[in-house]
Amino acid sequence: MHSQFSENQPIDLEQAHWHARSSCVDTDTVVTQVPYSSVEPTRFYSHFQDCMEMYADAKQVTAYLDAHQNWFSRCAQPMKVEPIGTNGYALIVGRFGALGYEIEPKIGLELLPPDNGVYRIQTIPVPDYVAPGYEVDFQASQTFVEVPTSDYFQEQQPDGIELPSAITRVEWKLDLSVALQFPKFIQRLPQSLIQNTGDRLLCQVVRQVSRRLTYKVQEDFHTSLGLPMPKKSKKR
Repeated sequence: MHSQFSENQPIDLEQAHWHARSSCVDTDTVVTQVPYSSVEPTRFYSHFQDCMEMYADAKQVTAYLDAHQNWFSRCAQPMKVEPIGTNGYALIVGRFGALGYEIEPKIGLELLPPDNGVYRIQTIPVPDYVAPGYEVDFQASQTFVEVPTSDYFQEQQPDGIELPSAITRVEWKLDLSVALQFPKFIQRLPQSLIQNTGDRLLCQVVRQVSRRLTYKVQEDFHTSLGLPMPKKSKKR
C-alpha cells in the first residue's frame, strides 16, 4: 500500500509485511470500483500524541488558532480542503492502494471552540457525500502549557530577537479509527495480517500527515509575527 499525499512520501511496505507486491497509485488513475461483501468491516485504530512550541504567550496562540478560517486551508495544502459551515472542513487526504484495492478518503472535521482551555476536533458528515466502503472516527484535543522563556531557553536566547515572557507548548493527542469494508478478494488474506498491517499503516499515515501539518502551522504562525521557527520539539 502506498500513498500520494503531502510530499508524495511513500509508506515503507517492506516493514508492513504485506507479503505482496504493491505499486504507487498515480493521481490520474481511475479508482476501480469493487463489489463489497456483507462481511462486517475491519476496524483499524491509531493513538497519537505530540506537541509544538510557539514563541508567544498563550493569549497570542489562542487568538491565532481561533481564527482558523485564515490559516487552516493554507496550512493543510497540498491536501484539498472545502469549508463546511463556520467551523468545519472537508479534507481529501490522498489516494491509497494495494493489491488492486484503492481508496481516496474524504473526511469532515469540525474545529470546536475552546472548552475550559481545551480545543477539540471531531468528525462531522460531509454534505452530499457517502463514503464508499469506509468510515472514519477522528477525535483530537489540544491543550496549552505556558513555560517561562527563561526556563525554556536554558542556554542563550536567540540573538536580536525579542521574545515574550512565556513560550507556549501546544500539546495534542488523537484517537482515530477507520472501518473498511474490504472486497472479497482482500478478505481471503489472513485476518491477523490485514489487521496488523492496517493498524501499522494507519499510524504511519497519521504520523506523516500530522508532522507536516504541525510544521506548516508553526511556520505560518511565526512568520506572521516575524519570529524565528522553534527548534524541533523535545517531546516527540
